Amino acid sequence: MLEKQELLLIDISNSHTKMIKSTCSSLCGEVFSLPTRELDLDALKRLPFDIEKKETRIIFSSVVPEKNKFIEDYFGIQRVLKVSSNLKLGFNIDYPHPETIGADRIANVVAASQFTEAPIIVVDFGTAVTFDIISKKNCYIGGVIAPGLASMTDYMADRTALLPKIDLHEPLSVIGKSTKEAMLSGAVIGYKGLVKGILASIFDELGEGNIPVIATGGYSKLISSDIEEIIEVNERLTLEGLRIIAALNIQDENR
Repeated sequence: MLEKQELLLIDISNSHTKMIKSTCSSLCGEVFSLPTRELDLDALKRLPFDIEKKETRIIFSSVVPEKNKFIEDYFGIQRVLKVSSNLKLGFNIDYPHPETIGADRIANVVAASQFTEAPIIVVDFGTAVTFDIISKKNCYIGGVIAPGLASMTDYMADRTALLPKIDLHEPLSVIGKSTKEAMLSGAVIGYKGLVKGILASIFDELGEGNIPVIATGGYSKLISSDIEEIIEVNERLTLEGLRIIAALNIQDENR
């Protein structure tokens, strides 16, 4: 049965690659993660998964094209389904060049559109922060891309002589009493302001004031804590999207 189809879901992002076993109906177990720079054939041979069965399908999204060949070569192209705008996704796309939409962004909105009625906004706090919008007509219409939180703080440390790298967490006060505290306040509180500002502009442009926002990604809990527009944080949203894409498209293959 389709619900019991065994899957390995792989999300290749710029910084980390995440993997999890799954069926078409639910994720199974814990997420395995490794730095994307370390993803190669040797790393795939050491995966902590029992994936020798030829029936196990590999569903992957990737924003690092040079890593795709490792997945296809190791598992065999016949077992692999690569996420793209050409697949059955559960919504229409109104976008001039849909092939340029990031595969992770596609997976995010696939999951969100299954969990919440349109219109929806998905915010992914990764290496970059992305905002993706499904309209009330259940159509993907585009989004916003801004620098990620870590990218901004790393840039300051790399480009200045006296500003250090900092660990990101909720600041105790807006007014910092040290260089690190001042940087932390500017980064976290300032970033929340950036997210709120972009969401407000999206609401204005759509003429809608109460669109549900779902957040995912590494800093989603930290940044979402004081943003009332964000109704849910789901750190596995991309992987859930891969699972749903598998269910939609493997079903078509078997007909």
